[in-house]
Amino acid sequence: MVRLFLALLASLTLAAATFAQESGPSLRRGVSVHEWLNWSPLEEDGSYRWPPYRSIEEWLSGGRPLSDWPTGDQFTRIREMGFDFVRLSVDPGPLLATQGAKRQEALDVLRAAVGQVTGAGLAAVLDLHAVGQKPEYSLAGLDSNANSEGTRRYRGMVADVAGMLAMFGTSSVALEPFNEPGFYPCGADSSGEWQKIMAAVVSDIRAVSADLTVIATGACGGSIAGLIDLDPSFDDPSIRYSFHMYQPHSFTHQRSDDPDGFVSGLPWPAATGSLTRSIAELKARMQADNVDPVVQALNLAAFQKIAADYFAADAGQAQLDALLDQAVRWAEEHDIPTERLFMGEFGTILMTPDGRMGAHNVDRLRYLTALRKGAERFGIPWSIWEYSNPYGMSVILPEGSAEADPDLLQALGLSQAR
Repeated sequence: MVRLFLALLASLTLAAATFAQESGPSLRRGVSVHEWLNWSPLEEDGSYRWPPYRSIEEWLSGGRPLSDWPTGDQFTRIREMGFDFVRLSVDPGPLLATQGAKRQEALDVLRAAVGQVTGAGLAAVLDLHAVGQKPEYSLAGLDSNANSEGTRRYRGMVADVAGMLAMFGTSSVALEPFNEPGFYPCGADSSGEWQKIMAAVVSDIRAVSADLTVIATGACGGSIAGLIDLDPSFDDPSIRYSFHMYQPHSFTHQRSDDPDGFVSGLPWPAATGSLTRSIAELKARMQADNVDPVVQALNLAAFQKIAADYFAADAGQAQLDALLDQAVRWAEEHDIPTERLFMGEFGTILMTPDGRMGAHNVDRLRYLTALRKGAERFGIPWSIWEYSNPYGMSVILPEGSAEADPDLLQALGLSQAR
């Protein structure tokens, strides 16, 4: 009888744990929407326009004519493309700048935005995505110190956001309290402050909601290096662990800070091209654009160093697999199912028509397909960067009618939007 009771107890415990793990939102294939609720508009005196954040129309017309967009709800379109969640990046500045009733006004705007996403049949990950528009409300305000006044203010704000999201229940929303925190270096030389901050924020959220899905992140820009430096001693079944994948960065972010710069055309995998060929192709693109010969020489010199390092590293499938394996091994070492990892950002700049920046489409698609399949092999949810922008990483084609890029959707294993 005792043995039967213990077996029944174990069965009930396992069932409860399984329910807790599956009670959060279903997150598999997502897309970031970044241009809507970030960089909340400012008044002439530098204060936030109130109520804060952009309207849908302001967002859609920010980089192209509003007439480019087909009629209908954007989030319904996103669902019809095959995505099941939106990672909604939100500037926390208006929240950090206010208290009491005024902060509640900002929370009400965000609650309505989350409601638009979930109302379209998508889950919503609210990503508190600090920006440098007002430095006092960027992540620099944490002062790299778990006990700083900036950190305490940020923690209080996160708790208020958690309370707002908890009103939706736990089946359709998640909270990502930080995006790409710095706190370098990671590893043995880490100060340990980020560990304290992340653990404290999880505790704050749990004081508000026992089972709201939380997406935790490591330091060092939210990279895999930061993830594997994190001690998940605060773990529970409703926590997921984020990492961003822009590696090799010299491939995914082929661009120059110089307005006259040309950095483009590195192939992926590297073995499909060569240093000599890449230099010759870049030179031809500059000549076709009538770039001054002196500027050409400067660009080629800068590019040669980047390209030489890239080809020497032999970027390719083995490199991607090794990086993902680091995240998987970390999860296994801590008895965390790989399904609770979260590849929260990945993407590659597409080459611009003038050849000034970006990767050839064929190389971009090969890379994104390989990375997406690599994550899915371990059941890791992912979110592509991002839905629509004029900066080279966009699901929506950058010019003309605002339609989805069919080649990109295919690389992501998704259907073409209707």
